[in-house]
Amino acid sequence: MFIQNFVFAADTNIQTFSNDEGLFGLKDKITGTVLVEPEYRKLIRVGDNSWIAAKKTRYGLIDNQGFILVPMKYRHSDRVLGKYAKLGNDTDYGLYDENGNVILPPMYSSIELLYGNMLLTCRKYKYGVSDFNGNILLSNDFDDIYMPTKETLRIQYKGEWYELEKASPDNIELPENSKRVTIDNTDIKFTKLVTDTGIASGYYTLTTADYILKIISSISPAYEQTIDDLMLSHGADTVNIVMKMAWLPQFPFVYVKKYIHNLMAPNNGPLSPVRQNIRRKLAH
Repeated sequence: MFIQNFVFAADTNIQTFSNDEGLFGLKDKITGTVLVEPEYRKLIRVGDNSWIAAKKTRYGLIDNQGFILVPMKYRHSDRVLGKYAKLGNDTDYGLYDENGNVILPPMYSSIELLYGNMLLTCRKYKYGVSDFNGNILLSNDFDDIYMPTKETLRIQYKGEWYELEKASPDNIELPENSKRVTIDNTDIKFTKLVTDTGIASGYYTLTTADYILKIISSISPAYEQTIDDLMLSHGADTVNIVMKMAWLPQFPFVYVKKYIHNLMAPNNGPLSPVRQNIRRKLAH
């Protein structure tokens, strides 16, 4: 990210400068004219027209003249592919282009990159897929979504796993409440994955050892999410954050919060197999 910032700054006539208090502003590199007074704790270039800006502990988006494009009310920020800004708190992440236009509205608990210029979104524990034009390719109706390869998309829907495959327009299988999907001008169909006959028949049993392993397995995701929350989601200032150690007292509290959040996830948390097993038995 430091390298990206340097490259962007070298390709424009506008550059950052700081005052004696360590606050940043913008000026014309050629004439030295101040365009934005140094009042921001951090400025991170987005494309050619805007900057992720931080005042105290809040982030927003401003343009090259200092006009606010997205209000500074978010605790986390990230630059996506150099020309998009992801801003949000815990449940209101949104994605914006360099002009402040909304690509994805601020209503998601997470927005992550997928292969093929797609975005994985999560809202109320349900996952979906969008593109960088804001088009919803898969609505947030699915329990889990991941891509094991660049051309394979797997989804969990009502406790069952499906795989998206290339197909012709006349041969598309869809689970209930889904729809036809076209990604990169390729028609897609759903194929049901039945890899465990015990699970498929509803007689899946979870041993005590399995249960303990699943509980322990949520430690790593919670740890990674805590690191991201405290360090990586703060623009390009990760090194300074680590060196100042200000994040350390917050670590146990944020970690416990993330761990409980993962533990209670109804669809893909470590306890979800137990819930799904109970539902299957009740259905029978």
